[in-house]
Amino acid sequence: MRLYTPATVLSSALVLSAIVLPGAAQGASHTGAATDLRAFASRSVQPKDALGDTTFKDGVVNKGKDVVLGVTGKKAVPVTFTAFDEEGLALTQAFLWQGTDSSDTDTITGALGTDDDPVCTETTVEGGYSYSCKTVFTIDPAVDLKDGNGTAGPWKLFLGAYDLYLNIIIDDDVVRGNIKRAAKLTVNASPEPVKKGKTITVTGKLTRADWSTGKYSGYATQPVKLQFRKKGSSTYTTLKTVKTSRTGALSTTTKAGVDGDYRFVFDGTFTTGSATVPGDVVDVR
Repeated sequence: MRLYTPATVLSSALVLSAIVLPGAAQGASHTGAATDLRAFASRSVQPKDALGDTTFKDGVVNKGKDVVLGVTGKKAVPVTFTAFDEEGLALTQAFLWQGTDSSDTDTITGALGTDDDPVCTETTVEGGYSYSCKTVFTIDPAVDLKDGNGTAGPWKLFLGAYDLYLNIIIDDDVVRGNIKRAAKLTVNASPEPVKKGKTITVTGKLTRADWSTGKYSGYATQPVKLQFRKKGSSTYTTLKTVKTSRTGALSTTTKAGVDGDYRFVFDGTFTTGSATVPGDVVDVR
C-alpha cells in the first residue's frame, strides 16, 4: 500500500488526476464531500496532523473467475471491494494493471471512461464509515490488450481514494485476477457408421486467441482428453489423453463398441482458458 499524506497531497493530486487516477471516480456522497479533485485542491487550510487511514479489503474481480477473452467483442468484468475510513471518503477509483509501475497508463485496462466509475454505498459503522463499492470494467482485447499475447496472466486490482482532508491512499495490489486467451476445439469421429470392433479415428484441432493478429492460431503440444458418452447416458468417460501437434492438430484412434459420441476436452493453462467441443455421434452396427 502506498500512503500519500497532506505534505505531498497537492502535487500528488495533479499526478493522480493525470496519471495514477485517470478519470477519477466520485465515491460515496458523505456529507460535506467535494465532488472533484479541483474542489479539494482549492482548500487553503489542511490539518497538519491528518493522515490518511483508508483501508481496502474484499476485492473481487469477475466474481473470482478467470476473464477469458477472444479476439473480438467486449467483455463486461464486474469488480467489487470494500473501503473504510474514519472521517469518510469523497472519491474512489479502481482499475486493472499489469507490470511493475501502476502509474504507467499503458498498463491500464478496463477502467477508462465514465461508465466504469465505482458506485459506493456508505454505511456508518463503529469508528467511521464503511463503503461497499462496485464497478464494471468493459474490456476490449483489440484495444486494452494491444501489447499482445504477453499480457495474458495475472492482473492487479488498483484501488485509490481521497478522504475528506485531501489525504490520498492507494493500494495497487489489492487482489489479482487472471485474464486468459480463449481456446476453441473441433472434433470429427469417422467412419460413420462403423462396425463393432472396428477402428474409429478421432481428429480435431485446438486453437487459441492471438491478440497480436486478431485471429485464432494452433496451440502446440498441449494435453487434450478424448472422452466418450454412451447413447442415452449423460456422463462422459475419459478414454485417453493425447497431445496436439505443432499446429494444434489432434488425431487418435479407438475401437468401436456401442453407439455414442466422442469429444475433446482441454483443461486450459496459466494463460489460456479451457475448451470443450460438443460430441460427434457415431452409429455402431
